[in-house]
Amino acid sequence: MNKIIPPKLPLRFFRWFCNPDFVEDLEGDLFERFERRVDEKSIRAAKLGFTKDVIRLFRPALIKPITQIQQLNQLDMFRNNFKIALRALWKNKPSTIINMVGLTIGITSCLLIALFIQHELSYDKFQPKAKRIARVVMEYSFDGSSDSNVGIFTSTKVAPVFSRTFPEVIKGIRMVDASRILLLNNEPVSESGFIYADSSFFDAFHYEMLQGNPATALDGKNKLVLTESMANKYFPEENALGKILEVGTEKTPYEVTGVIRDYPYTSQIRFDFLASFSSLGQNQEETYFSANYTTYLLLNDEHSFASLEEKINPYVEKEMEGSGAKISFSLEHFDKIHLHSPHSDFVQNTSVSYLYILGAVALLILMIVCFTYINLTTAKSIERAKEVGIRKVSGAVRGQLFWQFIVESFTLCLLAIVVSVGLAAILLPSFNQLIDRSLQLSDLYTVNFLLVVVSIAIIISLVAGGYPALVLARMQPAKVLKGVFKNTSSARWLQQSLTIFQFGISVFLIICTLVIQSQLDFIQKTDLGYDRDHVILLPIGWSDSHQSLSTFKQELAKNAQILSVSRTANSPVNIESGYSMRLPSMPENEVIPVNANPVDNNYLEVNGLQLITGTNFTGQQVDATNEEDWDQMVFHYIINESAAKKLGWTPEEAIGQEMILNKEGIIVGVIQDFNFQSLRNDINPLVLFTASWGGKLLVKVNGNDMPSTLAYIETQWKQFMPDRPFSYHFLDEDYNQLYETELQLGKTMNLFSGIAIILACLGLFGLTSYMIQQRKKEVSIRKVLGASVWSLLNNLSSNFVKLVFLAILIASPIAYFLMQEWLSEFTYRINLPWWAFALAGLVVVSIAVITAGIHGLKAAIANPVNNLKSE
Repeated sequence: MNKIIPPKLPLRFFRWFCNPDFVEDLEGDLFERFERRVDEKSIRAAKLGFTKDVIRLFRPALIKPITQIQQLNQLDMFRNNFKIALRALWKNKPSTIINMVGLTIGITSCLLIALFIQHELSYDKFQPKAKRIARVVMEYSFDGSSDSNVGIFTSTKVAPVFSRTFPEVIKGIRMVDASRILLLNNEPVSESGFIYADSSFFDAFHYEMLQGNPATALDGKNKLVLTESMANKYFPEENALGKILEVGTEKTPYEVTGVIRDYPYTSQIRFDFLASFSSLGQNQEETYFSANYTTYLLLNDEHSFASLEEKINPYVEKEMEGSGAKISFSLEHFDKIHLHSPHSDFVQNTSVSYLYILGAVALLILMIVCFTYINLTTAKSIERAKEVGIRKVSGAVRGQLFWQFIVESFTLCLLAIVVSVGLAAILLPSFNQLIDRSLQLSDLYTVNFLLVVVSIAIIISLVAGGYPALVLARMQPAKVLKGVFKNTSSARWLQQSLTIFQFGISVFLIICTLVIQSQLDFIQKTDLGYDRDHVILLPIGWSDSHQSLSTFKQELAKNAQILSVSRTANSPVNIESGYSMRLPSMPENEVIPVNANPVDNNYLEVNGLQLITGTNFTGQQVDATNEEDWDQMVFHYIINESAAKKLGWTPEEAIGQEMILNKEGIIVGVIQDFNFQSLRNDINPLVLFTASWGGKLLVKVNGNDMPSTLAYIETQWKQFMPDRPFSYHFLDEDYNQLYETELQLGKTMNLFSGIAIILACLGLFGLTSYMIQQRKKEVSIRKVLGASVWSLLNNLSSNFVKLVFLAILIASPIAYFLMQEWLSEFTYRINLPWWAFALAGLVVVSIAVITAGIHGLKAAIANPVNNLKSE
């Protein structure tokens, strides 16, 4: 049999590092242990054990000593290379400044973008069971209708039924957020971070409990868990556990049963108050309708998603037989919701595509910076040729020269990174304001982030400095010292290619920025069919009586600055409430899904909605819904054009027709279609119905003296609603909130596209300076032979202009394709503007002409004697 030998690589490593005095004895021991393992276990186990033994022997006592001379030589070499790098950078101040400024701006931009991306990727990483948690998505439709609605709304039945029926589900958790009024120092305070959740909340989600028992904290009615900051706010210097907080205008007493540590900001589920779900009194409902809650499921393991989804819908299909509706459910992975789900809940989601866009912008900025460095360094290679030639004649080998220039590149990068980290720390508050985030300064100084920064420095040094170092290290000393060395055709080709890429990137970013900004302008300026300017929204709650609110509205209307006041459930910005409508002649199980909104008789006037035909609601019609007995209520309806069309009528034909929504009522008017949801969606059928209730008050003002108008509203508020804190916001703020992500993307793209363009201009400025410097003698000879200044300028700048036109041809189709994809997400969108491509090209060509012209003009008007006297 062939003799079995230990693995070669660990053996060579051992012989390389081990002190020669110990090699023979230790190697014999290693071989003996290896042979014993072969006999007792297996060859594989013996080889693995041999490798482990070698690693254990790699310790200071056994490593061969490095002689003092070697240490001194290496240290001296490093010092020498570092000194030469500093001298070279100091000697070539213009290129050093350009590269330093470019690297600093570029790396600072990339650090800020990297912080944002890291922040978005870190959502819910602190949850140990995140991969086992599913969020339920419901889709429903009615028999006889092809329309369906999809969302994260579920009924209270889903969680208990799923946890009882399917073995994959350990716990179900129902949740809903709300705003509640609490008393602080005997003054009403509105708290928006209020969430109701089942007692199983702490079984699925991890939050560090400082006081109380997580198993029992939410297991009964009117129990409340506070965050640490809220406990300190409401019970300063006291033990909050067991204390009572009065919640709502009804002042319902809630017992504090727990205090948890403030949760990280990077959480989808943010709250200040966590109340028991049973406090709502709706936890015993057994229906799949009344879907107003979010449901999470804790599964056995992360592999249970597929098997559970296969079982859910067949089960629900049987449950819904004969109900006249079809419901299906799907599951979302909790750890992927923030970046991959179209449905936001407690926190606004971020589309992963926007992270890709910003990451690509950061990469493009780094590429521009690297291209600038390569261009400037290779352009200056002639100036450093004699230095390289003398060093080669003196005995320097190619490897030494290569690493010398890499050290120079790394030194510059390291200096730029030190400055960039400080600059990023200074700019972080402004950047947070721009992107509406709370990025922490401490994130800049974590070990992982600093490792990334150092890695970036090494990569930039190798990428940006590698090619110039190879070019300079390969120079032939004989040609250099004879003065016949010139930049190679490959170097010129590389310079031209990188210049094309730089300006291609600039053209691409300019086009994308202009298109995104145009779509955002379209969103903000397009006619939505309603007037959102100078409309103040006041949250009033649902409990205030119709009579007291009517009196309050009359008092507000007495002010000459206030044009109209309306009570409603939803503003026209975003009406998502789902209802179903049908005609009395239609079968009961044949209905049409529709959005609906309870309003009063001033709703059309406040929002500027256009009545096509029929009449507006009257005060008497609204009063007819102010009855305790539902059967005595009389409803009237105003529908939009889409609803009339869905019912098979023209607007005129709809007037006076009977329709069933809440109950049977009369259609009194038809309004013009308006965008009551995001412009990503089509306009759906909408019904406005008379109601004496609603949780919002819309106040239309003329806007001439807003401070005094708000002061008057606040005075009346305190008189009529002393138990509710005064708060307000404007309707256009709600509208902008729908497009928060796009608006932030637009601002960010404007900023970093501008930076990329500046960096590209900076690179071109330096490159043209050196390129024209090398052609001074040529320019002087042409001038002596009679060339005009204009012809000289044309000759010097034409090459750059050609490169820019080529960059435009390459970048424009790419930008066109990507922007078409982005715009396709919107139902209402602009057409790709031709002028964006023309303007991008014009800007870049102008930059190239101006930059080349400045340096070219200096060379063209210079005295040719000064450049030719040495010949």
